[in-house]
Amino acid sequence: MTSKCHEMTPGGITPVQQMVSSCSGAILTSLLVTPLDVVKIRLQAQHNPFLKGRCFVYCNGLMDHLCLCENGNSKVWYKAPGHFSGTLDAFIKIIRHEGIKSLWSGLPPTLVMAVPATVIYFTCYDQLCVALKARMEGQTEMAPLFAGAIARVGSVTVISPLELIRTKLQSQKQSYRELGACIRTAVESAGWLSLWRGWGPTLLRDVPFSAMYWYNYEKGKAWLCERNNTTEATFAITFLSGAASGAIASIATLPFDVVKTRRQVELGELQALNCNYTIRPLSSSTWSVMSRIVAESGPRGLFAGFLPRLIKVAPACAIMISTYEFGKAFFHKQNQETGLFRLQPGNS
Repeated sequence: MTSKCHEMTPGGITPVQQMVSSCSGAILTSLLVTPLDVVKIRLQAQHNPFLKGRCFVYCNGLMDHLCLCENGNSKVWYKAPGHFSGTLDAFIKIIRHEGIKSLWSGLPPTLVMAVPATVIYFTCYDQLCVALKARMEGQTEMAPLFAGAIARVGSVTVISPLELIRTKLQSQKQSYRELGACIRTAVESAGWLSLWRGWGPTLLRDVPFSAMYWYNYEKGKAWLCERNNTTEATFAITFLSGAASGAIASIATLPFDVVKTRRQVELGELQALNCNYTIRPLSSSTWSVMSRIVAESGPRGLFAGFLPRLIKVAPACAIMISTYEFGKAFFHKQNQETGLFRLQPGNS
């Protein structure tokens, strides 16, 4: 028997309410996680300053941000004077010397691009999960895995050209007219598929992550509900389930994340040097990049950044999913009270 704790179907809320719930989760995740990652990058920069012309990537839980260093001491992005003795000291000095807004560096493009993509992704997942459960008699436990994978494929495919444009804007200061000219040149020389460069490595990282995340999340949520003898998942249960499933998925897909980051950095640095980057091969196939990393750093190189990724992804996943589930539960209750779904069978 399936309890409310095992699944939160979207039948009791409208698609618009689903979108509002996921949008709230995405915005809250960005607001809370961005300052932590900004401080982390600042602390890393003072120990290993970024060289002129080099790129680095930081992520606020929803989207990677590519930054280009234009001089030898990273002053373009790393502005606060003095030395940070720790995380709290970094927070204080950044706010004092640069203003509190600097803690949310890169937030505007996240709100413009990543938040809508996240809304589409979560809404599609819910709809797909319900549809698959209706057709997978006796195998409904696998529905979250397939729904998560399919939803992520669609999301990555839609957003990939925008990722390429955003990377170029971040790595090379250009007007929109110049950017448009470069994109036209790229399409003419390499075809429309050039706009989906990096799509493969992104899928290899994000699709397995999404499939494992949703499967483990649903299983973990059901297990915690059973342990706590409750039929409805609380905020704490969804938070813990999201954190645990995000941690497992992030560890399993870390090698692909390392490849994705390297390709993204190489792309940014190449774009900073030459607008016609698309007529050159960037870094060959995903497996070739992996072989090169192993040759340079050994097998451990594929798991570089293990702890920072774990510390970043787990809280982001926890905040996102718990806020999303809270929003869905809120709207579901409101609809019950107003009788919005009273006449529809199967809604309770």
